[in-house]
Amino acid sequence: MPSSQSVADRLLKANNKQAAKAERKGKIIVYACAALIIITTIAITLFLVIRGLQAFVIDGVSPIEFLTSLDWNPTRGADAGGPSYGALPFIFGSFAVTILSALIAAPLGIGAAIYMTEIAPSWGRKILQPAVELLVGIPSVVYGFIGLSVIVPFIRDHVGGQGFGLLSAMIVLSIMILPTVTSISTDALRSIPGGLRESSLALGATRWQTIYRVLIPAAGPMLLTAVVLGMARAFGEALAVQMVIGNSRTIAESLIDSTATLTTIITLNMGHTVPGSIDNNVLWSLGLILLVMSYLFIILVRFLSSRRKFS
Repeated sequence: MPSSQSVADRLLKANNKQAAKAERKGKIIVYACAALIIITTIAITLFLVIRGLQAFVIDGVSPIEFLTSLDWNPTRGADAGGPSYGALPFIFGSFAVTILSALIAAPLGIGAAIYMTEIAPSWGRKILQPAVELLVGIPSVVYGFIGLSVIVPFIRDHVGGQGFGLLSAMIVLSIMILPTVTSISTDALRSIPGGLRESSLALGATRWQTIYRVLIPAAGPMLLTAVVLGMARAFGEALAVQMVIGNSRTIAESLIDSTATLTTIITLNMGHTVPGSIDNNVLWSLGLILLVMSYLFIILVRFLSSRRKFS
């Protein structure tokens, strides 16, 4: 009859084998998911690069003219000089509406995060946090429809112009990216070690002095990360901007002038082009610019995240 010690040893070995088998399965699943993400990212990048360069390599569009020209007229006949593909107005429009919306959303979002983490009572946080999360879940088409129904008429009646333009687009986009900036800024301020607050208060600093001299500098890189992520979303937004920006092919000379962005031109024209044609390939080139900007935003976020002043 086997001893109790030998039975225990066999059970221990069996448990170790099962644990090792489960660990191998877990590693296989994790590595497979990671490989799938990497392969998908590489595939999308290669696809956009190949399609985006066809306009320059196959169709003979000048890259310099494409990036610097103000003239976008794909339908112009040969007797009038032929079609032209100058994307500078759309590049300028994308950057303009993104930067302007960030200038509005950044102080509001960071201010709301400071209020929720440092000033608001517990009941206030319970109200504000769900409100911010609710704004995140609203579809972009709803933001665009509200902008079209409320913001555009208000600007037309009280500011000037037709209501469609940079001003309407920046207001809509600032509202859209506000929850992103607020949520990430809130997490950044909450991750600050409590010892920084206590040390500042113990040295005689007031609450406001602690906020703007200690907490904001300590969380500065993460707060900038929140703003950059909000800008990344604003740069790639299409439908909401398309509904309020006016979609003209010229550079806006003022906030009330209409213009267009890279995303709005793609969404407006992609359905009216033939795959493989020069018009279709040029739109893929605009998509390649968006991809490059996405990578630049990611690199900037990684750089800012690596410069955190606290652990």
